[in-house]
Amino acid sequence: MKRPGLSAPLWALLAGNFVIGTGIMVVPGTLNELSGSLQVSAATAGQLITAGATVVCFGAPLLAAAVAGWDRRLLLACTMLWYAAGHLVATLMPSFGGLLAVRMLTVLSPAIFTPQAAACVGLLVPPEQRGRAVTFVFLGWSMASVLGLPLGTLIGGHFGWRTAFVVIAVLSLLSAAWIWRQLPSGIRPPALTRAAWAQVLKSPLLMGVVAVTALQGSGQFVLLSYFAPVLRETLGADATALGFIWGWFGVCGLLGNMLVSRSIDRVGAPRMVLITTSLIALSLLLWPLGVTLIGLALILVPWGLGCFATNSAQQARLVSMAPALAPGSVALNSSGIYVGQAVGAAAGGWLLANDAIAGMSWAGFAMLICALVLSLAVDRAQARRAAFSV
Repeated sequence: MKRPGLSAPLWALLAGNFVIGTGIMVVPGTLNELSGSLQVSAATAGQLITAGATVVCFGAPLLAAAVAGWDRRLLLACTMLWYAAGHLVATLMPSFGGLLAVRMLTVLSPAIFTPQAAACVGLLVPPEQRGRAVTFVFLGWSMASVLGLPLGTLIGGHFGWRTAFVVIAVLSLLSAAWIWRQLPSGIRPPALTRAAWAQVLKSPLLMGVVAVTALQGSGQFVLLSYFAPVLRETLGADATALGFIWGWFGVCGLLGNMLVSRSIDRVGAPRMVLITTSLIALSLLLWPLGVTLIGLALILVPWGLGCFATNSAQQARLVSMAPALAPGSVALNSSGIYVGQAVGAAAGGWLLANDAIAGMSWAGFAMLICALVLSLAVDRAQARRAAFSV
């Protein structure tokens, strides 16, 4: 049987990330509807983000070891089927507690799909194309912010959050079929031994990159998790206005990821991480000036350009630093993303519950500055190590 061209499986993986990203972001997009339907506060509903992110944080490395021997075609297709089932079951939950439990089970899919798709790419393209291929696959997350998130917000706002969840379930089924059809069989990245995992965990450079990812996520999700209630309270934004803001943010995110995908192999992943993180920090610094929807949309441009692109750059950075350890380091980096979501959503929920909306952007900005400092330190340590090894 003829193997499909490389572009076909890469597009299937990109589409899978689109569905995964849409499913992850549907909660912040429909937070107002979830809060009203389940009769809980917005801060309480936001803990769906915290709990789900915690599951992915611990699940990504643990599940990476558990599924090491699986054929990636079967694994990734089954992961999307699980995602579909989880979103369908969620629509049947009458209470917040039931939805929370189902959500925690559903997000096992992102814990598997995101890192395993990135590790899989390394076996589909030659080494000199890995950076561009990884960032290409992660364009799916940017596309989720352009199309999936605003559509989910609009559908949830006008037809209820359950309808939005059903749409994601249907998209998950389509994604599973696409992956099964296009991904070649027999892709099995070598399982990391205990010694290899130890090598990843004991590497100050690799773990430093993961820590940067966690700080980036924390800084963003302090505010990003609660866009819906914050903008409703400060600017009177309804579902349509929120859909516009999310859509605009997503357009900027898609553009940023495309630019990074085209230039990362030339600029270098470490420098790209600094650029994208600085853009996010700039928007958080300017956030208090967004007193109108149009003004806020302009302030969101740098954040959108950097938001999803910085995750792509971080994944490419890890793959280039230690290709043989990529299955483990990328899985841990996915954990770092969701650690950031959990910490940021928890901190933002506390600030929201204590009527401290004005402090949310400043808390996020401080975390982004810490991420920049740590990223520079990792880059300099790697440069010193390279100089000594010559």
